[in-house]
Amino acid sequence: MIKDALKKMRQLDDKIIYMLNAILPTESFKGQSDPTTKCKDLYEQIQTGHKSRALAITRCLNASKEKVNQLKAERDNGNDSPQLLKALRKEQNTLRLLQSELNIEEVVKDHTVEAYYKKCRGFYKPSTDIEI
Repeated sequence: MIKDALKKMRQLDDKIIYMLNAILPTESFKGQSDPTTKCKDLYEQIQTGHKSRALAITRCLNASKEKVNQLKAERDNGNDSPQLLKALRKEQNTLRLLQSELNIEEVVKDHTVEAYYKKCRGFYKPSTDIEI
């Protein structure tokens, strides 16, 4: 379920090259559009997407950690039922998946930032205190 949600949330990052090519004019159309405004708008979309995904992953990660700790506490209190052990293993797998999603998010973010700066650096430079 989280994978599907992240896939939808990463659509902008997946299509960053297309988006950049669509908003930046070629030499013959330079006077017909404002690339500075378009690059700024795209930057804001990218920044919002990265923040919301990081927040979503972190929330899920924290919830999963709490559940793992709760299940471990039950196990440590003498409950060795197969259902509990199965639930614990399942939740630990979910926790590992979420931790790997944080790493994947860093790679996706780096790729998007690199592509953005490669194409938009001449039109819009965000302030240095803001990070994509």
